[in-house]
Amino acid sequence: MKHISILVPKGAASLACIDGAYNAFTKANEFLERMGKPLMFKVQLVALTNDPHVYERLFTVQPDVTVKDNFKTDLIIIPAVNGDMEKVIEINKDFFPWINKQHADGAEAASLCVGAFLLASTGLLKGKKCATHWLGANDFRKMFPDVELVCEKIITDENGIYSSGGATSFWNLLLYIIEKYTDRDLAITMSKYFEIEIDRYNQSSFIIFQGQKDHEDEHVKQAQEFIEKNYHERITVEQLTTMLALSRRNFERRFKKATSNTVVEYMQRVKIEAAKKGLETGRKNVNELMYEVGYSDTKAFRTVFKRTTGLSPIEYRNKYNKVAVA
Repeated sequence: MKHISILVPKGAASLACIDGAYNAFTKANEFLERMGKPLMFKVQLVALTNDPHVYERLFTVQPDVTVKDNFKTDLIIIPAVNGDMEKVIEINKDFFPWINKQHADGAEAASLCVGAFLLASTGLLKGKKCATHWLGANDFRKMFPDVELVCEKIITDENGIYSSGGATSFWNLLLYIIEKYTDRDLAITMSKYFEIEIDRYNQSSFIIFQGQKDHEDEHVKQAQEFIEKNYHERITVEQLTTMLALSRRNFERRFKKATSNTVVEYMQRVKIEAAKKGLETGRKNVNELMYEVGYSDTKAFRTVFKRTTGLSPIEYRNKYNKVAVA
């Protein structure tokens, strides 16, 4: 039997993650029982103290055990946490020694959505890949430069250190872990019961690109603003360096440091974001939008679009444009 420990963090944690994880593993036990198989999961809520935790001013969660109790677990689930991440990390820092000790004793750990900030704070993600909500990506990169953030991924598994993408995609990670601990049949049954698309691994189509401007490099900010105002033009790196009176090497180094994107990547992301807006709301065809955002090569546009969103332009329009669907 696998011992599942779901953290009950201090502060504004996501009740949906706590409740969802609890329901997933307890429901898995119910299905196993119906199949005449032994139960696989012992599920407990773990907090720093025995006190009930109130979330969203309405819902009370009563922990089963605390980190001071003497027990060994197999999987620690870290739910999403909300608010100022530095403050959230500070008020929950007493979880970290316990998580590290359990991991040293063989436990696995999984973060759901922006619970990745707490998991990364333990040091267990250093040098590893990690997913989180795309909205928290810029802050995560700044706070944890030694972690390889893969924004497009819904699931990462680094030898038993798991993470999930944003919002409700944590369900895909829960199904992945349940299948890993049991079998495919149960995972499929769970996906049908909760009506979750199984084997969904990419969240690129949900990402809204927001250029990282929370930095102090004014030259880079000028370049970002110029790119965003003139995305329909063919802008070159040389044009930007001339405008800013900087060497290409110096400019590219500073741009990547400030934005976590190369100059070319940034220009592509801005253009593709504009194309996405047109595909979501307008009636223009793909080629018309391609020219509007500054592309003249159809193959290049489609390649960059699919690499950025995980979908072709036509697939994206069919997914998000109500008129196209009708």
